[in-house]
Amino acid sequence: MARSAFALATFSLLALTLCGAAAAANQKVPAGSTEVEPGAAELARKFAPITMLREEQNPPCETTREQYQPTSVETMLGNPDVVLQRETPSGQLENVKEGPTAADVAGLSNEYYLNLNGEPTGDTCVYSKDFKKLLEEGKAPVVTYSHVAREPDHVGFVIQYWFFWYFNQFNDLHEGDWEGMQISFEAETPQEALETGEEPSQIIVFQHSGGERAGWKDAKVKKEGTHPIVYPAAGSHATFYDSAVYVQNGQNGSGLGCDNTSGPSLELRPTPVMLPDEVPFQGPFEWLSYEGRWGEREKGYNNGPTGPQTKTVWREPFAWMAAQRTTSPRLPGGSIAGPQVTGAFCGTVAAVSELINLDIRSRPAAIATIAVILLVIAIFVGMTRWGPIDLENLRQRRSFGQIARTARQLYGRYWLAMWAIGITAIPIVGGASLLAGLFSSGGAANDATGGGGLNLAVGDLIEILGRPAASAVVASVVVVFVRLLIDGKAAGFRASWRGLRPCFWRVVGAQMLFVLATIGLASTIIGLPWAANKYVAWSFVKQQIVFEDRKVIDAFHASADIVRGRWFHTVRTAAFLFLIGVVVGPVLTFALIFTALPLIWVNAIGSLIFALLIPYVALGETLLYFDLKARAAVEPVKPARSWKVWRPRRFGRVIERPQPATAPA
Repeated sequence: MARSAFALATFSLLALTLCGAAAAANQKVPAGSTEVEPGAAELARKFAPITMLREEQNPPCETTREQYQPTSVETMLGNPDVVLQRETPSGQLENVKEGPTAADVAGLSNEYYLNLNGEPTGDTCVYSKDFKKLLEEGKAPVVTYSHVAREPDHVGFVIQYWFFWYFNQFNDLHEGDWEGMQISFEAETPQEALETGEEPSQIIVFQHSGGERAGWKDAKVKKEGTHPIVYPAAGSHATFYDSAVYVQNGQNGSGLGCDNTSGPSLELRPTPVMLPDEVPFQGPFEWLSYEGRWGEREKGYNNGPTGPQTKTVWREPFAWMAAQRTTSPRLPGGSIAGPQVTGAFCGTVAAVSELINLDIRSRPAAIATIAVILLVIAIFVGMTRWGPIDLENLRQRRSFGQIARTARQLYGRYWLAMWAIGITAIPIVGGASLLAGLFSSGGAANDATGGGGLNLAVGDLIEILGRPAASAVVASVVVVFVRLLIDGKAAGFRASWRGLRPCFWRVVGAQMLFVLATIGLASTIIGLPWAANKYVAWSFVKQQIVFEDRKVIDAFHASADIVRGRWFHTVRTAAFLFLIGVVVGPVLTFALIFTALPLIWVNAIGSLIFALLIPYVALGETLLYFDLKARAAVEPVKPARSWKVWRPRRFGRVIERPQPATAPA
């Protein structure tokens, strides 16, 4: 009995000791913070997303594709290359610890930063190489952090999937990135949803500071069984439902710029890691209590992001979701004629972002860049004569400014005919684009079976040759219009089209030869200077055919002859006219992207402006042609060089080529 009593007392004392230890542990960790609801982990695995990343073709530093993957926070925590920093009251940064762990950052406030190796606005390839090293060492597993969230006075719950990314390579550049998605259920608990086989009612993907929601059964929500398929955009990691280029105008937290999820895609299936219901300050997920920045301190949008628990969606998942968009405008497949307005918008935002990031790196460098741009514009536009203007004698010598103004006034005088000719570019150039698109889409549809290669090749050929040839035809009608004016004949829409008939195929053939020759020269780095030279030298083939009735090859030689020795004079006006044709439409319609107008209509309006500007560009080129002819008539013959290798004694020697001298009318 005594031995039994002693054993009983010993057992009771041990039990009290264990209870006391458990009570002490519960005092350090907030109640319930280490607990996960029954069934939550299983439900999170059942509906875990499949991610489709824009696959790198030339790793490791291909910034237009995805260089990273959703991974673990341990890529930062415990990483010896990461420095924990604190912002002092004076605004300075002080190093706290190298290679900080989860325990080191737990509970820290927003004054702290996790600074990776590298500079976000500098050489970002450093981050890509560091991450590839982590992958090779097995330290960057493909995971997503899942979390059950509720909202007071709201029935049901959501499961959130948080993606952590090592670096954000977008218009904004910052270390660390948090994106993701969530699905909502009407059941009271995850266990109830599992037992009843309930499917989610809604889904929302996170995009920058906003998101795009949808019904679980909406057609745009792709699935493989119970797993939704989502597309994180390359670099920005904003998440979408499909493979495309999405145009974001900054409204409703959508970001500003273009998010690209287009293929080819790399499929990854992140493993769900279940987070506790409440934010813990100790244990394996104590890092969740860190309120500082997951990246180094930088200006504006380049600042490191804060963690999931700081977001509104973490605290108010249903209210936040209800306030988000139901669509994401995507880049239309093409324009009717001319450049895509939306595509130009993407490039412009990217260029401005680069200038802003340059200003962050070096204010003097940014100022110098802007100063150079303004100086070039001033020299380009300012150093010229703008008058007088003569609309009667078109065959005469003119300065750059006179050509620009004369073309504008000539367009204004005959605006009805010019508009009629310009509008014909819509069906002609648009028809070429449509035909190219039909072949390309048919080839893409059959490519999986191996039978689409020919269609794709034909579509590309039509796009490369057909569109320029169609534009050249419309421009040549304007050249014929000018010829009728000079000849004193009735110039109009119908007469101009009739006048093009005798030389129609020469114009088309010459434009195709022009495109093939310049592309062929530019296809090698060594040929780029020759391609640039010939692009300008052959700019007046249409005029040589229409005014001089030359054959195709003769027209190329004659065009080069009048440009020789006047290349810089020619390129100044030609560049201005080129920019007018491709820039004015997008610039005038940029503002429409920030309205509710569908993007396809924005591109359509831009195409109309482009079409109406074709006559102005053609008038300017024709006046420049007359100017060069007038100069050639009074200036000495410009020499040509012989580079015939089979005549070594004359190799590189100057040879004079006679030119036809045409006096100004």
